[in-house]
Amino acid sequence: MPSIFAYQSSEVDWCESNFQHSELVAEFYNTFSNVTFFIFGPLMMFLMYPYAQKRSRCIYITWILFMVIGLFSMYFHMTLSLLGQLLDEIAILWLLASSYSIWMPRCYFPTFLGENRPRFTCLVLITTVVSTFLSFLRPVINAYALNSIAVHILYIVFQEYKKTNNEELRHIMEVSVVLWAFALTSWISDRVLCSFWQWINFFYLHSIWHVLISITFPYGMVTMALVDARYEMPGHTLKVRYWPRDTWPVGLPYVEVSDDKNC
Repeated sequence: MPSIFAYQSSEVDWCESNFQHSELVAEFYNTFSNVTFFIFGPLMMFLMYPYAQKRSRCIYITWILFMVIGLFSMYFHMTLSLLGQLLDEIAILWLLASSYSIWMPRCYFPTFLGENRPRFTCLVLITTVVSTFLSFLRPVINAYALNSIAVHILYIVFQEYKKTNNEELRHIMEVSVVLWAFALTSWISDRVLCSFWQWINFFYLHSIWHVLISITFPYGMVTMALVDARYEMPGHTLKVRYWPRDTWPVGLPYVEVSDDKNC
């Protein structure tokens, strides 16, 4: 059995041809497409700073984990090592866990917890620790298990979409779901239709997944912040802004927080 540190010790191999551009980098484009995580991570930390001060400084943990995912994903695609795969997937798992702990609306908590967020956070922590150890048993299925969590997130988004008449919230939900759908399509196509993409000499779908999912997370975060504010920040109004300008057709979303004033 090869060492978990060894190049190509992972059972997972993507469609991009290996070592085409460097003897040190297994998948060149899949490796360097992760640069978007290091651009959007610090930028969103800066843009969401006022919101984090009002809501919870734990939000910074999600953006740190977001950048850690980019780092570990680069390492994985550079080496295709089992260690790189596990680090990448475990970082994604903990990012999802931290997001659940912060933004999951209390009305979706298990009934035996009531609406107690500290207890819910403990449950998420225990589940994540157990899942972390389980990820070592069958690493080849980890990515599919992580993507399946999106089904629950989509359920919550759908339920909240039906509840709200806020056009701004509905719009950002729609954009988030469309971005995620395009990203997932790229991921699945790279896995399932690899022979076709190799036939037409197009190896970049997993790279496109990296870029799209790194854009989807900021949209998803803003979506959950707006939903969460209805339950956790009744004295504040959240307004969606876009960097670099609101008037541009494409931008990175963030929220601006203002206090409600009673006359």
